[in-house]
Amino acid sequence: MTDQAQIADVFLQESIRAFQSMKKLGDRAFAQTDESFFYETLDEESNSLEVLIKHMHGNMLSRWTDFLTTDGEKESRDRDGEFEGERLSRNALLALWEEGWQVLFTTLGSLTSEDVLSLVRIRGEHHTVLQAIQRQVSHYGYHVGQIVLLCKHGASQDWQTLSIARGESKQFKPGT
Repeated sequence: MTDQAQIADVFLQESIRAFQSMKKLGDRAFAQTDESFFYETLDEESNSLEVLIKHMHGNMLSRWTDFLTTDGEKESRDRDGEFEGERLSRNALLALWEEGWQVLFTTLGSLTSEDVLSLVRIRGEHHTVLQAIQRQVSHYGYHVGQIVLLCKHGASQDWQTLSIARGESKQFKPGT
């Protein structure tokens, strides 16, 4: 295996790891959130958890289905509809969340080192597979951050931190 192929393989594995970490944050945040809060917004310009889940689901299906062969913005996608609340049940929303991630992980798992510099299209623009993956790492990281913020807000004092709790950082420093 060439150095370039090894680097491409490491990139793909690290991308999968980054997406797995994002999904885990979302999963752990949702687990602390009552169903009633899935439909709440912080203000009239904000998105609810329901809308964020629907949007990520729509984006994931569009971007990762037939990833190497069709434009990542599918004609069948109703992006505007993703931003409309429907009051889907918690179970239905979490099913959308799981389905979107499954499509992403299946596609990423099928890519080879040779694919990393191949060109794909998103909204008619060409990107290398590497660029397209990085675009989605940024996009999903942004929305998972919003999800965690909303879930934390909804849980308030009952929130269990998803990382190092306040005042406990010294426990994680080497040599202390």
